[in-house]
Amino acid sequence: MNAEPADVADFLVRLASRPRSPKATTRPGEPLAPGSIRICLAAINRKFRERDIDSPAHHPRVAAVLQALRRRSAGPGRQVRALREHEVARILEHCDLLARREPYHLIAARDAALIAVGFAGALRRSEIRGLRIGDVEFLGGPEETDGMYVNIRRSKTDQFGTGQRIAIPDGKLIRPVSRLHAWLTLSGIDEGPVFQTMRRGGRLQGRALGRSDVPRLVKRYVGSIGLDPAEYSGHSLRAGFVTSAAAHHARLDKIMEVTRHKSTDMVLRYIRQADAFEDHAGAGFL
Repeated sequence: MNAEPADVADFLVRLASRPRSPKATTRPGEPLAPGSIRICLAAINRKFRERDIDSPAHHPRVAAVLQALRRRSAGPGRQVRALREHEVARILEHCDLLARREPYHLIAARDAALIAVGFAGALRRSEIRGLRIGDVEFLGGPEETDGMYVNIRRSKTDQFGTGQRIAIPDGKLIRPVSRLHAWLTLSGIDEGPVFQTMRRGGRLQGRALGRSDVPRLVKRYVGSIGLDPAEYSGHSLRAGFVTSAAAHHARLDKIMEVTRHKSTDMVLRYIRQADAFEDHAGAGFL
């Protein structure tokens, strides 16, 4: 832990010059985006903070390099498309059809539960992967699906792991509670990660999904209903909840109660997208 500001600056330049893996879920072979580099920088800061040492990443030289890399990056930052509720419903219908084929029965149930819960809880992909059996509290009796509470142990806005609890109703279209209950009953999982990796043939491995599994899964199912996988990622579920809620005129504070955003800026961006054609200024004369 004796890095100098010059070492951190050189490291950022190397990151920006190194092509992404050919197996990357987005833009394989291209340099890392500035947002990804900032995540690496935040990780460096956290390591020094944990040891109560001043981070060299706070030095003006590092800030200047980061700013230069942002300027060099071509075009605006990538923003994935949101998956609206009717599109999620179509994906779930596809999962239900897939589940009728014996080799895919278990994996289709897992994927349907993951997509439904990820959307209904406005979960980040790390939160989906980190969800454990003890984090889920079903309401009502064993066969009832009144709703559930989900405890998010750690998230982007809760780095110290205080925990955030969200309520998820079952609803009539997406039915996240029913689908999660069906997955857990079918798989027999009673401890560990809720969404686990599987071997061919549907044998559970007891391990949480990997970092790229959620976006890869979303892209695969998006393609199955005729949408362009390149325009979607794991974040499309979270963005889709906000956009869908805004389109159905949900209150801002109730949306943020689910998404756990600390600021209204990002939520309002999605709301503006959802309302782009409603009460349009040119509607009366165009």
